[in-house]
Formats: sequence, structure tokens, C-alpha cells
Amino acid sequence: MENYLNENFGGVKPKHSSEEVLQRWRDMCGLVKNPKRRFRFTANLSKRNEAAAMRRTNQKLRVAVLVSKAAFQFAKFAEPSDHTLPDEYKAAGFDISADEAGALVENHNPEKLKFHGGVHGLAKKLKTCTINGLAMDDKDLSCRQELFGTNEFTEREQRSFWVFVWEALQDMTLMVLAACAIVSLIVGIATEGWPKGSHDGLGIVASILLVVFVTATSDYRQSLQFRDLDKEKKKISIQVTRNGYRQKLSIYELLPGDLVHLAIGDQVPADGVFVSGFSVSIDESSLTGESNPVKVNSENPFLMSGTKVQDGSCKMLVATVGMRTQWGKLMATLSEGGNDETPLQVKLNGVATIIGKIGLFFAIVTFTVLVQKLFSTKLIEGTQWNWSGDDALMLLEYFAIAVTIVVVAVPEGLPLAVTLSLAFAMKKMMNDKALVRNLAACETMGSATTICSDKTGTLTTNHMTVVKSFICMKTSTNDIPTTALNILRQSIFTNTGGEVVSNKDGKREILGSPTDTAILEFGLSIGGDFETERQVAKIIRVEPFNSTKKQMGVVVELPGGGARAHCKGASEIVLGNCDKLINENGEVVNLDEESLTLLKKKIDEFADEALRTLCLAYIDLESGDSGESPIPSSGYTCIGIVGIKDPVRAGVKESVALCRSAGITVRMVTGDNINTAKAIARECGILTDDGIAIEGPEFREKSLEELMVLIPKIQVMARSSPLDKHTLVRHLRTTFGEVVAVTGDGTNDAPALHEADIGLAMGIAGTEVAKESADVIILDDNFSTIVTVAKWGRSVYVNIQKFVQFQLTVNIVALIVNFTSACLTGSAPLTAVQLLWVNMIMDTLGALALATEPPNDELMKRAPVGRKGNFISNVMWRNIFGQAVYQFAVIWMLQSKGKSFFELNGADSDLVLNTLIFNSFVFCQLFNEVNSREMEKEDVLDGIWKNKVFVSVIAATAVFQSNLVFGENQGISL
Repeated sequence: MENYLNENFGGVKPKHSSEEVLQRWRDMCGLVKNPKRRFRFTANLSKRNEAAAMRRTNQKLRVAVLVSKAAFQFAKFAEPSDHTLPDEYKAAGFDISADEAGALVENHNPEKLKFHGGVHGLAKKLKTCTINGLAMDDKDLSCRQELFGTNEFTEREQRSFWVFVWEALQDMTLMVLAACAIVSLIVGIATEGWPKGSHDGLGIVASILLVVFVTATSDYRQSLQFRDLDKEKKKISIQVTRNGYRQKLSIYELLPGDLVHLAIGDQVPADGVFVSGFSVSIDESSLTGESNPVKVNSENPFLMSGTKVQDGSCKMLVATVGMRTQWGKLMATLSEGGNDETPLQVKLNGVATIIGKIGLFFAIVTFTVLVQKLFSTKLIEGTQWNWSGDDALMLLEYFAIAVTIVVVAVPEGLPLAVTLSLAFAMKKMMNDKALVRNLAACETMGSATTICSDKTGTLTTNHMTVVKSFICMKTSTNDIPTTALNILRQSIFTNTGGEVVSNKDGKREILGSPTDTAILEFGLSIGGDFETERQVAKIIRVEPFNSTKKQMGVVVELPGGGARAHCKGASEIVLGNCDKLINENGEVVNLDEESLTLLKKKIDEFADEALRTLCLAYIDLESGDSGESPIPSSGYTCIGIVGIKDPVRAGVKESVALCRSAGITVRMVTGDNINTAKAIARECGILTDDGIAIEGPEFREKSLEELMVLIPKIQVMARSSPLDKHTLVRHLRTTFGEVVAVTGDGTNDAPALHEADIGLAMGIAGTEVAKESADVIILDDNFSTIVTVAKWGRSVYVNIQKFVQFQLTVNIVALIVNFTSACLTGSAPLTAVQLLWVNMIMDTLGALALATEPPNDELMKRAPVGRKGNFISNVMWRNIFGQAVYQFAVIWMLQSKGKSFFELNGADSDLVLNTLIFNSFVFCQLFNEVNSREMEKEDVLDGIWKNKVFVSVIAATAVFQSNLVFGENQGISL
């Protein structure tokens, strides 16, 4: 079976499966009782095609815009705008309507922007300021929301419970049984009268309704869980200046007129125009499908919602929000496309298809045998031409049994059990600070064999402080010469991606990355003032931090004329760009061999203490250099070295040890100095005596043959570039067959996150681009949470195995019992109503009990399944066939020897025996359900009371079964 499944249903990957592969397995599912339910949690390929067509339209629109711009360049004058301002906007004091502002950005119309007075004119018409942002009270807020709308997108309406009831009724076999019930009622009442003749028909109807409502309740609860998780996925915050101060707001709170601060990796939250900034490059592929970055500046100031900031930083004036944006219109279609189905969902659809075909064959044979037995009896009695109402009811009962065998045999609940288990795990993982974006990541993480982890913020706390420095060749900052101190302050406060601002309460607040925050705190501690330095030295060019160059730089215009470039970054790299230094007297001198050796010694000394080291340097430029000239890459003067402490997180060492015991290799991949990386890796327990620590540049130079020997031993990669991380991940996956989980937080980590089997983005330090490429977002940036995700992944995988083992056992026994009984005795011991009840026990209730088992510590003591492990293992086949033989033996003994053993006599002896067989069969399934909790351990009751859902399902099933057997309405029930 495994080979067949791999061949026909094994092409689907955990992510990025092609449309052809997704369509192929759908075509293989020949026998589907209820397509609406079976394919509910699979991708809607037609809606995805619609979204792709919309992107192509956006691309054509962009081409049209470019043509229009070219035409405008030849125009001698701008056409007057035909904009007519509605009265309600005039009354509120606005000079532009929502539609006009939306058309201005969507059409990328520079002439229309010019007509409205440029960016500052547009700001004035929107009643805002390009410095202090919106200034408004609650009344103004309501008015603006009413006129311009909110930054929310139209989503699919939540389906009501009755929609799920209707979909459950679409089951083909249930509809056939309902028709049988109606015929049974008509014939029964006509021949036996009311109420006796209605028992069988009403019994089937009651069973159908019970199955439908239990199924609908389970499906409805799942949909509510997924809706809650979808809301969590869409929680994005952005830095905004409103009411004169910087604050963090949800993107859904944005309004036209807001002043938004964008940096590398941010998603543009609304349509707007560029106010100020440096080196802004936008990735519009999510909107247009085009991967080429678009430069945004004062000449091309338009920013579109849903696009990503690939490089640079800027301030943006929001012009349009919500469904008026092109992204809002696209999102409405994208949300209907659904998520890719997971490999396990597809594989279990394959299992359901195979068993369904077998069940259909047995159902047809069973019906044929039963009908043949009836005909033979009538031939022997000579009554083949005389057919009574009882004969018609008998034929109807045979047909109902055959249909119900299909109901029981087709394990429609198998694929849905995956969804139930994943939904349960996703909700619990949210409580454990892990947000799952890609459903397949839950099950894939259970197979992970390698975790490639960042250092900063994942293994460490990301709370950084400058604890050591070596400025002007001195370890103390108290007696630095004034000239050098001024240059140091200028370097700190201009060459930074952070800011020192006043918050709502008027208190000083430092914004920016942890590294920038630490450096700014250091600058303030030596008497610096952020605003003063920014006013004195005007910034004319910025090169943001680049993970390839591992440095950032700015060019500032000096008050007395001329310009100066400041550089900050990886110590050995920036120091390598220096040929001079500031000595202890504040003088600029040549960087001789002795001084260079001393500086390198200090770098190593700091790194050995697990400190991050940064080098600060500057170069005075000639007066002719402009802001457009590239920042020099050599000739710098070294100001000094700083050592930043970033403590290791509590519990990381224990988590790494747990991974090792679970067969998961943890590798550290960082951009830091190799000595810092090794010190942290040893403290975390990652670097062992037989492991290798290597630098990215050295890794890049290795041949393929050398990499084959080297990669399995690598435990630390320092000074790595995003390409190094991507190469390592690719080789681990393809060459060594590892299942790889990768952490990332920066924009440049996106390729590695995309390449990995499981991409893990950081929720606090991670950019929106990284989160968009990830499968799981670690909300607390903690490595211990990654281990928790691995534990839940294993739990999901094992829980689904338990349910498959349980359900396949019921399938096999129910088929064999009814088939052999029909062939040997001419009757079926399990009626249609009884089989429907059994179907509900093994389908909805079984999934609820077994697929929601919480993880235990034993899971992390097993070896990972890996990439090539069989889902239905040999142990499972042993348990399935062992249970099947045992159950069949019990049922067959009861059927063949039951009357004599229990001394059953009289007219109702057959009814009592069949009830006994039915009751025994159901309790066999309950015991099998308990037995399925553990596939290998003998103690199947261990920890059973911790799973309240399991205990509740077992108890409720036992009570309901007792009522069925001993209740007053036995005739209707059985």
C-alpha cells in the first residue's frame, strides 16, 4: 500500500507544490461520498487562478502607467483635474475625496499629484502634517473613518452551523439511506400499520440525523479554530507618527493622513506617497508578479499596499486604505484560494480511496449474496412468483446494509482527522508562543532531523548592552579627547537605524533594533544628544545594514562645509577598511602593525567573552562628493571597538540537550565573529569536541567533495551570508536527505526560510518579509519554543497514526463480519442503523478522541521519522491485523455458538443474539480505541486521565451504547 500511495499520492510537498500535482491526486480520488466535506480543507485551485489573473492585470496596469509617464514627459502642460469634491468632504474640512486620493496612487499619476500641490499639498488637503502626522480626537477619528474607510479587507463571511449541517447531508450514501428509510416507512406502515411498521425507517432516519449533527458540530468547531488562527496571522504592527509622537499601531488602525515609518523587511500597509527617506527599493511581486525591485523616491513617490520594502527606509503619507487599495481587491480573491493540503491529508485521501474501492466491491458482493439467498429460499419454497411486503422490506434491508457497508468502509474521516489534529495542535501551539502559518508545518516539524538556528535573539535574549569599549586605544571613556568624543557621538547618532524620541508621557524612548538601541544608549551615556547631533550634521546618504557586507554607512554634510562618511559593522571587516586611527591624544595617525595587532587582540578578547563586537570608523570626503556618490569602501579612520553583551536565554542549554536526545542536530548559523559564536555555542551545548566551527567565506571556497565530508560535522557557521545559509540548507535537504528547520529574522533570510522544510521566523525581531516566507512564527523569539513546536509536530504525526490504526481495524472487521455472515448464513448481524452508529464512533468521535492527544516527554526520546519513513509502520500493521483477528474471532464465536452458549431460545433469540453481537462489537471498538493510545507500550492507560477529551468521548460512547441496548425504544434503535 505504501508504494501505491507514494506513487499516486506522494508528489505533494509540505509547501510550494505545483498546481499539476495538486490536481492529479484529486483526479485519483474516484470514490468520494461527500466532496464538499472531503475537500473542504484543500486549496481552491480555480480561485487561485483568478488571483493569478488579477496579478497579470496589475502588471499590465503598471506597463500602462509607465507608458503614461513617458507621454507626460512630452506634454507641455498638465490636463486640469475633473475632480469634484463631494459636499460631505467639504463639510468635514477635507479638500480631497477618498476616491480621488485612491485614483492618484493607484494610477501612479505624477501630474495629478502635482495638481494637488505635491506631497505637502496632499497632506494639507488630508488635514495632516508631514512632520507630526495626524492630530485628532475621537470625533475627528470617527469622521475620518466614515469618509475614507478603515484599513480592513473584505473577508469570506463566516459560515453558520446550518451550512455545515447541509454539507454533512450531501453525503451520497446518507442520501441513499434516507431514500431507503422513506421507502421502508411507506412499505412498513402499509403492511404492518403504525407504529410497528415505522420502527426500521425511523431508526435509520434517527441514526442519519445523529451522524449529521455530530459531524456538523465537529466541523463547525474546526472552522471557528481556523478563523481565530487566521486573525492571529494578520496581526501586523507598524511605526506611525500620530499626534506628534512615534507609536506602534496595528495596520488596521491606519487612516489616510497617517505618517508611517518603513524600514527593510516591512510590508507597505496602505497606499501612499513617499515623504522622505533613503535608498528605498520596493518588491512588488506580491501585487504584480514582477520580481524586479522598483526604486521609490521623490520622482517616483507612489507606494502600494501589500508590497515589501526590500532596501532602505522612508516616511510614507497614507492616501488610501482598505478595499480602495489594489491589494485589498486582490486579498478578497486570495482569501478564497485556501491553503495547500498537507502531505498527510493527501496520503490519507489515498488510503480512503483504496479502502473505499474495496468496500464498494464487498458491498456489491454482500448484496448479491443476500439477494441470491432470498431467491434460493423462495425457489425451494415454490413462492418465487409471490412477493409480499415483508419480502420487499427484506430486499430494502439488504440494500441498506450494502450501502451502509460503503458508509463504514470508506474512511471519509481519515483526511479530516489530520485537519482536526492540526487545528488542535495549532491552537495549543499558540498558547505556547508559536503561530503556525502553514498547516503542513505542524506535521513536517515532527519529522525534523536538523535545526539551523540564528544566535541573536533566538539562543540569546536580544537585550543588548555595551559593556566594554576600546575607543581611541583606551578602555575607559572618561578621558577621551574632546575632538575624538565629538566624532564618536556624531558616528553613533547619525549612523543608526534607530531613533531617540519622546513618547506619549514625554519620557525618552529609544526605538530601533537591539544593536542600534545598545549603541544609542552608549552614546547617551557619554553625554550625547540625538536631536542636537541630527540638527548639526545633515544626513545626505544612507546605506542600511547589509548582511552580505555586514556593515552600514551614512554620509553627512558638515556645518563648516564638506562631507563625512561614517561606517559601523563587523569589527574585522570594518577594521580591514581602515588605514588610520584616532590615538589616545585624539590625533589621527597611520594604522601601523603594532596598533592593528592590539586592536585585533581586543576584538578576540571581547569575542572570547561572548560579546558581539562592532567597529566604528569615519572618512572625510572631498567637498565635491554628493549624496549620490557611493560610500567609500576603504581609507577609513578607526574610532574604536565596542563589545555588546547579549546573554544566553534561560533553558536553551536544556532544550539543545533535549533535541540531541530526540535525534535532532542543532546547528548555529550567525553573522557574528567566530570567537563570539563559538563561546555562545559552547555555553548552549551546541558545539561539541567532535564538531566543527567554520566561517562563511571559508565555507564558500570549499569544493563539492570537501562539503560532502564537512557539512555533517558543521555545528557553527560564523560570519555567514544569507547565501551561505541557503547553500547549507539546500545540501542538508537534497544531498543528505535531512528534514531541515531554519530560523530567520531578516529580509535576506527569506530564501533560506523558503528553501527549508520548515521556516521559523522570529515574531519580535523578524521583519514582515521573513514572516511572510516562514511556516511558523516564534512569537517570543525563544529557541525553547522551537523545541516545543518539534514536540507538537511529533504529537500530530503519532496521533494521526493512532487514529489510522484504529479506523483501519474497524473497517476490516466490519467488512469481514458482514461479508462472511452474508455468505455463510444469508443474513447480516449488523444492521444499517447499527453500522451508522459504528461509523460515527470510528469517524468523528474516534478522531476527536485520538487526534487530540497532548504531547508527552516520551516523544522526544524517539528518533525522528525523517524524510523516508513509512507512515503506516510495521508495528501498526501488526496491531491492525492482531486486533482484527481477535475481534473477528469474538464476533464469529458469538454468531456461531452464541445461542447455545447463552442458552437463547424462543422467537426473539435471533434479535437478542444480534443485539449481543452488536454490543460486543461496539465495546471491542472502545477497547481498541484505548489500545490505540499507545502503539508500542504495553501500558496503554498511562496518562489517560490527563486527556479529558479522550475520557469524555469514551464515557459518552459507553453511556449512549448502553441506552441503545437497554433503553425503552429498542425496537426503533436496533
